[in-house]
Amino acid sequence: MRFSAEHVAHWRKDGFAVIERFFHPEEWQPVLEDFEALYRGVSGGDGTGLPLELKPEQARASRGMQFKNIHVLPYEGSSAINLISLHPELIAFARALLGVDDVRLYQSHTWAKFTGDADYDQEFHCDYGNHTLLVPSDDAALRTVDFVLYLTDVTKEHGALRYVTKSDALEVLGRPALSAPDEREQQALRERERAVAVPAGSLVAHGIDTLHRGSNLTAPHGRRFSMTVGYKAAGSEHIAFHVWQAARGRSWDRVLDHATPEQLTCLGIPRPGSPFWTRRTLELTKTRWPGMNLDPYLAALTSPPGE
Repeated sequence: MRFSAEHVAHWRKDGFAVIERFFHPEEWQPVLEDFEALYRGVSGGDGTGLPLELKPEQARASRGMQFKNIHVLPYEGSSAINLISLHPELIAFARALLGVDDVRLYQSHTWAKFTGDADYDQEFHCDYGNHTLLVPSDDAALRTVDFVLYLTDVTKEHGALRYVTKSDALEVLGRPALSAPDEREQQALRERERAVAVPAGSLVAHGIDTLHRGSNLTAPHGRRFSMTVGYKAAGSEHIAFHVWQAARGRSWDRVLDHATPEQLTCLGIPRPGSPFWTRRTLELTKTRWPGMNLDPYLAALTSPPGE
């Protein structure tokens, strides 16, 4: 296998596992050729391929452009690009991380970044907001794993992903957290961040509750080609992508605040009594959706008090 028990343990403990050269050259090089065909003619947004020099307000205004070079499975390309997110070793890794035998691919998209094309700098955030209406589960089998596959060499100058381990985040913030809205907290996290600088063919596994951020490309005429691939256990209907929870900030409180548990079940939210519901997930859900009636879920808790 291309992963070890140590990778699994590290992902479960700290939310990230990085494996260099997970894919063999004969597997990723044809995908790179597909990327080059898919994004032929795309260069820096200013036409120079040089780093952007923007004032803060200009940078904020341009950040939406960072998502423009995304395509979703199936792709216009060979079988290589269409099947790599279903690679047997990737499936095996997802099964090991989630601790289940039956998994589902629920997300697969490309992402091409070019120096000068947009401002790619981000604040530290978690990805759960557009994967689920709820919060990440305490049970690994009810969680999800996001993989990032790299088709080009990535250095710090090529927009390396920056992340903070769960243990470091807990030490910095003093609490389990799915966000860090305070500017001082953001700066403190940057002092603990790690950069995923890896060669082409490498793989990152992370959870949707791990704090990470995108960074700018500064290498002249630089490019970063990657794929984002998500897996969940079969039957985890509370997790999806580009379906109900297509984006953050939508007015779901208009539904969640008034629907019955039976109605919410039809949206993929686990019923009262499900192992998903613990003291922690209830508290976090109350924070996210303060108007939602969680009494039925609290009354049916199956976990010991305090968990």
